[in-house]
Amino acid sequence: MKTKWGVIGSAGIARRRTIPEGIVAAENAEFTAVYDINQEANAEIAAEFGAVPCKSVEELLALELDVVYVATPTWLHCDQVNHIASTGKHVLCEKPLGMSVTECERMIEDCAANNVKLGVGFMMRYHAHHQAALQMICDGGIGMPVFARAQLSCWYPPIPDAWRQSPQLGGGGSLMDLGGHCLDLLEMFMGPVGSVQCVTGNLVQSYASEDTAVALLEFESGAKGVVDCLFNVPDASSLNRLELYGSQGSILAEGTIGQLPGGSMTARLEESDAGYAAQQERTGDGGMVIAPPPVNMYCAEVEAFARAVQDNTEPPISGKDGLRSQALLTACYESARTGTRIKIQ
Repeated sequence: MKTKWGVIGSAGIARRRTIPEGIVAAENAEFTAVYDINQEANAEIAAEFGAVPCKSVEELLALELDVVYVATPTWLHCDQVNHIASTGKHVLCEKPLGMSVTECERMIEDCAANNVKLGVGFMMRYHAHHQAALQMICDGGIGMPVFARAQLSCWYPPIPDAWRQSPQLGGGGSLMDLGGHCLDLLEMFMGPVGSVQCVTGNLVQSYASEDTAVALLEFESGAKGVVDCLFNVPDASSLNRLELYGSQGSILAEGTIGQLPGGSMTARLEESDAGYAAQQERTGDGGMVIAPPPVNMYCAEVEAFARAVQDNTEPPISGKDGLRSQALLTACYESARTGTRIKIQ
């Protein structure tokens, strides 16, 4: 039995990725209904994928649905998620979950009160390379993790009415939009972050949200990390690197952080603790190639949430993960504002 899905906010990432690659492709989901304020685009999407085009959120929520996927601008998430929950429908919400920690807490509380599940769209966790790296780390392959870096950048020039370029509508710029994924991934690999120091700025773009953000992380384990995310670098010029270092080796990747299932990853591992080598020679070999079968992240995300609904289990990426992300982002922005190191509560 497939879960019936509705979509609110169909004209952005939903149209590009989540509907065709996720909901339509998923074995346990059925794309049923769709709403967007852009009615022309909404009708096109409904016709293309065989869904009911709705003229309002209320019309969509009146239908027989199991799950509603929310892909609207961030400032709308809290009210929409809580309204959906009040109708007894489960919710998969895009990241960032809300505009503030308080909003995230409200969404979690309202979903719990209405006995519905709340998931958050950190689909990059499902990337096959990321799962392979996680398994290698859990198996002790790199020894004690000591440092990590996640980079995600793109060229995002001023666009009229672009909500990500307004802090009042999107909550922030490159840090909120791109950095949220990077922070989430590094905590998956390295464990909880204990404190952050962050700097932001506008170096190229003229809009109100930041186009530059760099965060220095200290994990509770003592390991360190860096997240760098930019809206001011041409797409082809940023390789979106992931670097994971430990006492017995490293895992290095390019192009795995992003919306596509590809990229490359290599591991350079020591079989045991080595003695000091004064020459510090590098062999220059390419390391061990990590090449698992590719996985479509959007399909994996939808199928995982649908299984949680069908099996009545906790979603693998839940509202609590969205709240945790919001707490980290809030601390980063506070650090950038005050110029101080912020401990994560």
